[in-house]
Amino acid sequence: MKSILTIGLALAITVVGVAVPFGKQAEAAAPTLVHYGSSNGDVWDLQHRLTKLGYAPKVDGIYGLQTERVVIQFQKDNNLRIDGITGPETWTTLKKATAGKKAKEVQANKKANLSKEDMEWIAKGVYSEARGEPYKGQVAVAAVILNRMESSQYPNTAKEVILQPRAFTAVDDGQIWLTPNEEAYRAVQDAVNGWDPSQGALFYFNPVTATSKWIWSRPQIDKIGKHIFAK
Repeated sequence: MKSILTIGLALAITVVGVAVPFGKQAEAAAPTLVHYGSSNGDVWDLQHRLTKLGYAPKVDGIYGLQTERVVIQFQKDNNLRIDGITGPETWTTLKKATAGKKAKEVQANKKANLSKEDMEWIAKGVYSEARGEPYKGQVAVAAVILNRMESSQYPNTAKEVILQPRAFTAVDDGQIWLTPNEEAYRAVQDAVNGWDPSQGALFYFNPVTATSKWIWSRPQIDKIGKHIFAK
């Protein structure tokens, strides 16, 4: 009996340890339960999906009263438990309702067309530049890279953006070649889904270590963790 349990445990560990390709991570990872007060990438996903169905909540990544009211209406319309909380049942119904459906009021997100190479390079940038920072700060760094890719002032691939001379400290000190962890990939996916804690920033810097006088001239937007984000 003991040997059978041991084999079963080994099989379970093997299954859990199977690597999921990055391109499939978004499909494999189930959204978290979100509710009033939540603020993460799953809230962005929720709001975008509700917008596709014409409910039109404010798309800001914050689960406020308006989003809660819209969720309650969606639950009423679909005969779900009415609690304003987006749990497994609500997620399942919402995903089925929005599968293959294009947003009526929001243009298709260009970020969704990123290549696997782009995603990998952004993850490298996040891990090498922002590991140890609050998760929101890691998403913000990913968003800055995406914002640069969409700006006419910068190249349109993540690799070219990151490897620009003196653009990122991690390139200069070689840390860019470190292998990203799971949290870095998740931060990239949240940024791709539309969460931009940087609020459109093209720059960020650590005020303690920054040596450039020019960077201080940029209009500052917010400080997240150790980084100041700027336009």
